[in-house]
Amino acid sequence: MISGSGGGQDGGTEFTAESLEAVLREACGTAGLDSDGAELLRLGSNAVYRLSTSPIIVRVARDPDALEEMERAVRVARWLEAEDLPATRVPAGVSQPLVVGGLVVTFWESVQEREEYATVGELADLLRRLHWLEEPESLRLPYFDPFAKLSGSLRQMNGVTEEDRTFLEDRAAKLNKDYDRLDFVLPFGMIHGDASIGNVIRHRDGHAVLIDLDGFALAPREWDLIQTAMFYDRYGWHTKAEYAEFVHRYGFDVMNWPGYETLAHLRELMMVAWLGHQVAASERSAAEFARRVRSLRTGEGRDSWGPF
Repeated sequence: MISGSGGGQDGGTEFTAESLEAVLREACGTAGLDSDGAELLRLGSNAVYRLSTSPIIVRVARDPDALEEMERAVRVARWLEAEDLPATRVPAGVSQPLVVGGLVVTFWESVQEREEYATVGELADLLRRLHWLEEPESLRLPYFDPFAKLSGSLRQMNGVTEEDRTFLEDRAAKLNKDYDRLDFVLPFGMIHGDASIGNVIRHRDGHAVLIDLDGFALAPREWDLIQTAMFYDRYGWHTKAEYAEFVHRYGFDVMNWPGYETLAHLRELMMVAWLGHQVAASERSAAEFARRVRSLRTGEGRDSWGPF
């Protein structure tokens, strides 16, 4: 781990494409990699770069407090490789994470040159395998606290009206009470934490791999099934046949569990709060956020939500 200089107001680096170029260059130099010609793929909660000189993806976390989380993600990646579970890998011989300009930088092997999602059936297979694994204490996985995560996310919303903020906070408080009464039926244990079709992609060799390992935690396994069910049931992003395949290959239908609606409401609220971080910076995000809050207020229109 290293510390570098920055250009932000508080001594850290501003999270812009221009400012991050120096962070990328210094981090790659420390890791023995060449950043010349690197392509910026995304600039959101992470800045994601693809190096042009080696099959490496570089992630720079927007949150300067992400060090512990990314240290854990690297540990998880190395352990999953030892267990031969298909997931994103970290390059051998690179000491990481690095801290440059107050920002946390990690390096990942590129899965393939273009982003191609796998199928929900393959997601089910990976989750089934993952949930059978016995995680070692050395991973030091945290207990998943959805309301700590949600309250932090609600605080980070930017450009949201006080009326909308109060509505979402009140909804969170009500769901907290409902959640406390849930009776989970699947075994408690290790989860991916953000298991959806967006985090299972096709390797250049053809097989499916799990990506984004920083949400690994200990929790009821229902958490890893809820998004696929919601994406089918509430938004129509998966077909009936796709969802049936997911259920068949995992072996459990979370929609038949009595706590489904409460868990779906909670995961949905987390999705809306996350989108609220981007309202001030993106007209598209602001329009989608307004559409989603309107749905939460009325109970209608979820089938018009757009994936983000």
